[in-house]
Amino acid sequence: MAIKIFLTGGTFDKEYNELDGSLSFKNTHLHEMLALGRSCVPVDIVTLMMIDSLYMTEDDRETIAQNCIKTDEERIVITHGTDTMMETARVLAEKVKGKTIVLVGAMIPYKFGNSDGLFNLGAALAFAQTLPAGVYIAMNGRYFTWDNCRKDKQTGTFEALK
Repeated sequence: MAIKIFLTGGTFDKEYNELDGSLSFKNTHLHEMLALGRSCVPVDIVTLMMIDSLYMTEDDRETIAQNCIKTDEERIVITHGTDTMMETARVLAEKVKGKTIVLVGAMIPYKFGNSDGLFNLGAALAFAQTLPAGVYIAMNGRYFTWDNCRKDKQTGTFEALK
């Protein structure tokens, strides 16, 4: 069975607007990233939203949770902004049972060329295939249980709490 990938936005899919200097969303880069990584993992990609996670609401998190519950796939990857990834992971851990869910993001947009996104995506796909049911965060080549990590804004990496 394929891995379901739910897209929610975040730095992963941001693009730079050369005219006004802003970061915004147009389309996902996920298909390009999977092709560049030569991924052979069967996936089913669904865009739920394309927003910065700082603007994500509890209704948005409920939408993500309900889509995870309703999908037939038991292995799920969710692209997500890194700033509120842990909040969404908490909601998923409370509401979704019996599935392996891996949230993944990037500190630098994929389109910038020096992004960690491609590496993080590959790791997330591997973790989704191998970890037992639960909610995880995949960043920097590591996975963390949803309740045991934080974003270190000084280093731009994720680390375990304990």
